[in-house]
Amino acid sequence: MGIKKAVVKRFQHLCQERNIKYNELATRSGVTPSTMYSMMDEHRKDVSVVTVKKLCDGLDISISAFFNDRIFEELEQEIQ
Repeated sequence: MGIKKAVVKRFQHLCQERNIKYNELATRSGVTPSTMYSMMDEHRKDVSVVTVKKLCDGLDISISAFFNDRIFEELEQEIQ
């Protein structure tokens, strides 16, 4: 799995676990809903570290806690 897909899956899991909708997380994080939905779109390949940090702030977790998950342990090589 690539980093983008892993980031999306991690946010999906955290939102589901906390019963938070994407619009609510966007509002809490100070990002537009369109930014949130754009990041969650599987067809988009890039993800902004700044956006990830803001979303982590909205979830009240550190960015290190976000990435401290098994999903990030065996990522595919991004260079092709």
